[in-house]
Amino acid sequence: MTKCLVIGACGQLGTELTEGLRKKYGADKVVASDIHSSSEGSQDGPFEMLDAMDFEAIKRVVEKHEINVIYHLAAILSAKGEQNPPMAWSLNMTSLLNVLNLAKENNSIKVFWPSSIAVFGPTTPKDQTPQECIMDPNTVYGISKLAGERWCQYYHEKYGVDVRSVRYPGLIGSKTLPGGGTTDYAVDIFYKALQGETYECFLAEDCYLPMMYMDDAVKATIDIMEADPETIRVRSSYNLSAITFSPEELYEEIKKQIPEAEIIYKPDFRQKIADSWPNSIDDSNARNDWGWQYKFDIKKLVQEMLTELEPKVASI
Repeated sequence: MTKCLVIGACGQLGTELTEGLRKKYGADKVVASDIHSSSEGSQDGPFEMLDAMDFEAIKRVVEKHEINVIYHLAAILSAKGEQNPPMAWSLNMTSLLNVLNLAKENNSIKVFWPSSIAVFGPTTPKDQTPQECIMDPNTVYGISKLAGERWCQYYHEKYGVDVRSVRYPGLIGSKTLPGGGTTDYAVDIFYKALQGETYECFLAEDCYLPMMYMDDAVKATIDIMEADPETIRVRSSYNLSAITFSPEELYEEIKKQIPEAEIIYKPDFRQKIADSWPNSIDDSNARNDWGWQYKFDIKKLVQEMLTELEPKVASI
């Protein structure tokens, strides 16, 4: 019987992953946890206040609820991480090692940990970035994710920990506000369009980045965790891809639904981060090994976001 713990359940990904897991396995089989509570993360199922830096606290929650699958999502993201690098490194690394060490102690626990396109850097191939290539991240977030990938592979090879991971592109979802990432413009822009305000974009109009609708991200996460372990040939982290677009292309697609939408471009420090990331990703390993396929193109993504956010914005 699958019993899941989601660490970082109140974040952008955690909120929607928790909802997806509860739909699949039942609300009582999925424990949401975070260092703070929120209406999204704590409703419709068990919730535990949990500090991911506290090994003994994680262990108590795992034992209390007889957890055998941990989705460890707690992290400080790219833009926020640059504001406090030591804190970002400490949280991102210590929390991961806590979970890996717990799974080392109890080999019945399966672990999911998210990596990111932030592991790539200025000299990484930009187009159709391959699974294995030069990775020279230039943010503390990317450095911690690259180190985390090596730890995941190490714990799998040395201790037999069943840990699985994907390198998420920019994620776009409607359930929560963005959490401090460089790709957050692709969520903010919808709010401004629906509020009738001009959106000031912090990336350049022709800045192409790999992106993904949250439903696809949740599907990929559950799919890789349900795959036969023999099919998981990459134990660092799988490249994962869906669509690639620029801020201007997203804006033009939104204008088809909201003709009065307006945008101006004022790139800031996040542009340099984005410039170090790929334009597009080769995710053929994920497709071949465990059957990954995305569903949402840019047109469907825009329609879904506007449909989901319109009543939410109207109530603000």
